[in-house]
Amino acid sequence: MYLSRFLSIHALWVTVSSVMQPYPLVWGHYDLCKTQIYTEEGKVWDYMACQPESTDMTKYLKVKLDPPDITCGDPPETFCAMGNPYMCNNECDASTPELAHPPELMFDFEGRHPSTFWQSATWKEYPKPLQVNITLSWSKTIELTDNIVITFESGRPDQMILEKSLDYGRTWQPYQYYATDCLDAFHMDPKSVKDLSQHTVLEIICTEEYSTGYTTNSKIIHFEIKDRFAFFAGPRLRNMASLYGQLDTTKKLRDFFTVTDLRIRLLRPAVGEIFVDELHLARYFYAISDIKVRGRCKCNLHATVCVYDNSKLTCECEHNTTGPDCGKCKKNYQGRPWSPGSYLPIPKGTANTCIPSISSIGTNVCDNELLHCQNGGTCHNNVRCLCPAAYTGILCEKLRCEEAGSCGSDSGQGAPPHGSPALLLLLTTLLGTASPLVF
Repeated sequence: MYLSRFLSIHALWVTVSSVMQPYPLVWGHYDLCKTQIYTEEGKVWDYMACQPESTDMTKYLKVKLDPPDITCGDPPETFCAMGNPYMCNNECDASTPELAHPPELMFDFEGRHPSTFWQSATWKEYPKPLQVNITLSWSKTIELTDNIVITFESGRPDQMILEKSLDYGRTWQPYQYYATDCLDAFHMDPKSVKDLSQHTVLEIICTEEYSTGYTTNSKIIHFEIKDRFAFFAGPRLRNMASLYGQLDTTKKLRDFFTVTDLRIRLLRPAVGEIFVDELHLARYFYAISDIKVRGRCKCNLHATVCVYDNSKLTCECEHNTTGPDCGKCKKNYQGRPWSPGSYLPIPKGTANTCIPSISSIGTNVCDNELLHCQNGGTCHNNVRCLCPAAYTGILCEKLRCEEAGSCGSDSGQGAPPHGSPALLLLLTTLLGTASPLVF
């Protein structure tokens, strides 16, 4: 009784899942790789494009500072308040937990009080530049889905560059420049994202929007992912189908939002004046209380789950794919070249499932749907074709006389039809299949 009830509930759930499936996908979630549907032939798998949910990626990163000894507190030192150079009773001491400001405090899940932050040494070696590289690495390709937000506990830097890498830090390219004076700092005219358009969305700009002001509510620097999305999806991102369509057809656009590493280059601390006050250098330093990076593992639309194990992110690949990014077909599933999934057509996309190689069909020699026995042969237990007396071969595709070299015009057995050898037959059948194979 319990078994029959369970089977009934399971059948109902499968039906409900099939019916409900299109609704979340209309919004571009792509949160299922396959679902069971009912056809005239019975219950079969319906494959679709899929991707992991967007999440807080700072939980999985590794941070590196250059120079490595730039963090304050070793030796201990005092620093002054930005707004009041005579208030210098703050202390940084790496040997005392309450006074230490190590780099991991940029990513801790703090409450509102007390505020925790990383802090650099002060600019005591002026006029030598006070510069810091903060590198965030994932050892995995990720796709950014929301603004990168950096919250400073000090004043926002007078000069800064945000950079990205797509090859695990081997090469870098600028994402955005930040300065109080873009022309002076980087020989660039100042712009904001609002000055861009669909056609210039990939332009690298210098902005002065986040480099002025030292009050409590002006400590944040943005790299505006959502504003760039809005050029395609509308101001409230309601037309995600349009954005996904653009990402699908424009590789440069998709790569723009894809990274393996980010690097924050702090080039000049907040001065707040035209000239550096050399009598109070302890007021100049960098301090960051929070960095937000939201995104998802890049799995090439072949996985909905990305696992974190042994300090490493890996896609749990479906569609017969494998690799850290599901970037290749599994062994014995290379019947056609690997391809990423596609967001199109909306809402399910296209799975582009890897299909079995001809050499890996193995014991499943024939069936009644794909690998038909030829010339009147019949399939026996999916392992061999029972051929008529005049034919032989895996699929009964050869004349016996041809194998013996005795076919002739007087034998009553002509040559086999053009294009019927097993290899050609299997290639045509496998590569021309409209729906994915199910094994």
